[in-house]
Amino acid sequence: MSLNIGRRKMPAPTVYPDAKPFWDAAAEGRLLVKRCRDCGEHHHYPRDGCPFCGSVNTEWRQAGGQGTIYSFSVMRRGEVPYVVAYVTLDEGPSMMTNIVDADADAIRIGQRVAVRFQPSEGGPPLPVFVPV
Repeated sequence: MSLNIGRRKMPAPTVYPDAKPFWDAAAEGRLLVKRCRDCGEHHHYPRDGCPFCGSVNTEWRQAGGQGTIYSFSVMRRGEVPYVVAYVTLDEGPSMMTNIVDADADAIRIGQRVAVRFQPSEGGPPLPVFVPV
């Protein structure tokens, strides 16, 4: 018997000043990642300093919104079952997220996914991913 997961209520994130552009873009249905102008690496979670070279010469870039599942866990004990996953974006960084609108028993590591934005309770929408 397969477990079809949907969408659960999500608490609003805390919006810190250095990540505000990320959440503003999410409200517009766009996924941003940081890119270092010195070493060229993309990174997530959004922060001013590059975790690869330490430079603060970073910029926001729009991500394509596609990636692959690196790792996941099916949470079956909650009121609504859900899937927590690390998705590696095509740009390189991995982000923790939820997989939605899918059969939890059919989700696989390496599976292609695409970003969608799910409303949070009283805050900006959250990036979640669906299988493609």
